[in-house]
Amino acid sequence: MRLQSVLLLITGILFGSHSWAANGIQDVQWLQGCWQAAGAETGSEEHWLAPAGGSMLGMGRTVRKAKTVAWEFMRIQENADSLTFTAIPSGKPEASFQLLSLDKQRVVFENPRPEFPQRVIYQLNADGSLLGRIEGKVKDQEKGIDFPMQKTACSK
Repeated sequence: MRLQSVLLLITGILFGSHSWAANGIQDVQWLQGCWQAAGAETGSEEHWLAPAGGSMLGMGRTVRKAKTVAWEFMRIQENADSLTFTAIPSGKPEASFQLLSLDKQRVVFENPRPEFPQRVIYQLNADGSLLGRIEGKVKDQEKGIDFPMQKTACSK
């Protein structure tokens, strides 16, 4: 009887729901800071605040010919056991994407909605650069758009 109790305890530890197994906002803290879009006009950038209160807030702006042509407000939010990425791009309706995968320096969020994109990806590269990527299907064709960025000093 004692062996069964020990086995039951071990099973509970290995397969139970513990906070150490959940993905938290601290797991994507490498995203925080200011990022300049590689090869883009000054002002084309993305900023991410440090994790606080179970979330990270971000904003992005694209500048062409000295005019803002696109902007986006973003949030990564902790749930009970996962993360959700929500974006409001250039005044379009809000879209949320659930965590699909997360490792040390790469996170993938997915929403199987019919509109492009269906996936949002961030990857911190070995050289310190950041690759943002959106991908999914457009008219049954797989499409992806990369947004390479370099770390930059945050403006005051």
